Amino acid sequence: MTGLQDRLTPEQIDEFGRAMDEIRQRVVADLGKADVDYIQNVIKTQRGLEIVGRGLLFAGFLPPAWLAGVSALALSKILDNMEIGHNVLHGQYDWTRDPALSSQRFEWDLVAPAQNWRHSHNYIHHTFTNILDKDRDIGYGVLRVEAAQKWHPYYLGNPLYAVLVAFIFQWAVMLHDLEFDRMVKGERKWSETAEARARMLRKASRQVGKDYVLFPLLTGPLAPLTFLGNATANLARNLWAFSVIFCGHFPAEVESFTEEETENETRGQWYLRQILGSANITGSKLFHILTGNLSHQIEHHLFPDIPARRYPQIASEIQEICRRYGLPYHTGPLHKQLFSVAKKIIKLALPDAVPGRPPAATTLNAKEEPEAA
Repeated sequence: MTGLQDRLTPEQIDEFGRAMDEIRQRVVADLGKADVDYIQNVIKTQRGLEIVGRGLLFAGFLPPAWLAGVSALALSKILDNMEIGHNVLHGQYDWTRDPALSSQRFEWDLVAPAQNWRHSHNYIHHTFTNILDKDRDIGYGVLRVEAAQKWHPYYLGNPLYAVLVAFIFQWAVMLHDLEFDRMVKGERKWSETAEARARMLRKASRQVGKDYVLFPLLTGPLAPLTFLGNATANLARNLWAFSVIFCGHFPAEVESFTEEETENETRGQWYLRQILGSANITGSKLFHILTGNLSHQIEHHLFPDIPARRYPQIASEIQEICRRYGLPYHTGPLHKQLFSVAKKIIKLALPDAVPGRPPAATTLNAKEEPEAA
């Protein structure tokens, strides 16, 4: 685990890990009514926005009503997916014993089945965060987002693939669980996806039926406008979720790791990897709510099962600990992070400038040993 040990001494890594554990224990001990009230209020707001949005589409022949309806519906879907669904499915509210907030029972307004997502995201991504060939969220099996990923002519389409993924993001999240990239490599058989595909078909059928058949039909002659309104709301949600998630994982300064570096990883080293492999987005309180507090991606990767509303409360403390140990704390406004991600995707579409040259700054010790490159 040379790379991680190069950042801090073993003693410092242990101290760092204990500091993170102490923050976690303090927050968990303080969970209570305020956290339940918060998520219940968000749920009420989300449901209210959906009712208002769908109601306004009944008056969709009036352009202002159509636009207001689509906006309300889009906000409803964003809250459902980001601040409610994502966080509830992480088990952030399992401690309440409320069936409506159970990670095992909750289902979101998304074509991706919650059961499939919990495995690919909660387990694989959050266990193996940014470990090449382990974390399947690195490029989602479609994009080249790390220089350590071997270049292939296929990646010339990197920018186009990224735009496509952004527009169909909910479908990309669903199809991600089929692991087509592993099938191409012969590591997975189509027959092994039968159960996952069955869940996808059931869930996608319900979502498509609701948004593009049932609700349009309910508005009678306005069905085409309602269909378009639902499609627009889904598109807005897709683009927003894509932007937030990619800005938290793929800006230029975010690091990736090899399996060798993370072998026999200690708790402190796991925390360190989360810090180095994530990035935050600055913004207002409302902005953070609309991102599901994934604008605090660093804190989320450190403590994925702690209610996300707590991340802003501990962010400054995490940042101070990083300063104390000389560790980076990647953060910046949305436009800056988006530009960094876009620049990286375009750059990595092209073959490496010097054939055979090791990729720069893709591992923890790459910046510290430039002469080795």
